[in-house]
Amino acid sequence: MHFTLKQVRYFVAVAEFGTVSRAAQELSISQSAVTEGIKDLEAHLGVKLFERRRRGLDTTHQGHIFLRHAKAILTEVVNAETSLSGASNEMRGKLNIGVTSLTAGYVLSDILSRFRRAWPGVEVSAVEDTGEYLEHLLVGGELDIAVMIASELRNPQALHSDILTVSQFRLWLPFGHPLSSKESISLTDIAAEPQILLDVDEMQGNRLLSALGSRPNIAFRTKSVEAVRSLVASGAGVALLPELVYRPWSLDGDRIESRDVSGALPVVQFGLVWRRGASQSNVTRAFLDVAQSHHATRSR
Repeated sequence: MHFTLKQVRYFVAVAEFGTVSRAAQELSISQSAVTEGIKDLEAHLGVKLFERRRRGLDTTHQGHIFLRHAKAILTEVVNAETSLSGASNEMRGKLNIGVTSLTAGYVLSDILSRFRRAWPGVEVSAVEDTGEYLEHLLVGGELDIAVMIASELRNPQALHSDILTVSQFRLWLPFGHPLSSKESISLTDIAAEPQILLDVDEMQGNRLLSALGSRPNIAFRTKSVEAVRSLVASGAGVALLPELVYRPWSLDGDRIESRDVSGALPVVQFGLVWRRGASQSNVTRAFLDVAQSHHATRSR
């Protein structure tokens, strides 16, 4: 007996929302139906997909791997349905999007997937660069819209922003780290710990370093989130990163834990940015609608 699309949808919903109750609410079905669907899926696959935590459910390493395939399955189903619906004739045009390295995989990917399913006739071109250069392209009219960190725009007089989600900084720890057993972790507790710093312009690195004191212990700087994940998981240090980019496993399958930190840490506001006063095409407005509705659903 093969697993069903219904079970795949239940699994993806629980993985995205973190609890069975929230997934059931979004799917408009009973919690018991979701629970049974996940149980049957795990039995068929022969692996455990979730681990229960104090704050909800986290995917296991096998669950994290299966999630990529599950999303691809659902995308192909929608694509198959759309190809027969004539929707490709409803809207055509071109959309030029800017994106920073951090938002490319953690914010834009889901939005773009939904947009392409809704409007397959639109040609999308994306440019990845620093926030500063994307602002330059927006002001110059070379981009229609950008998906980036919008909390500290360099040219707010010329640009308009719409915040999609706000992400708190959390502490990433290797599995079994002594700090993981503390009920409350302060900035003082982690000041002496070797820090793995994600060195990209939108990460507000200077503000983070200031919060850690005058002489933070920087063990490694990297521009790769996956490198941070691997270094933390291997015990090379700890990291402060937005909750949005947290995943419980490194690429090598090592466990990473995440904890709240008390203290004055900045927050990261991910959003859409476009030129103030610019005339928006139907394509741009459609992209805005998809992005806003997607994140409104996720934040409920």
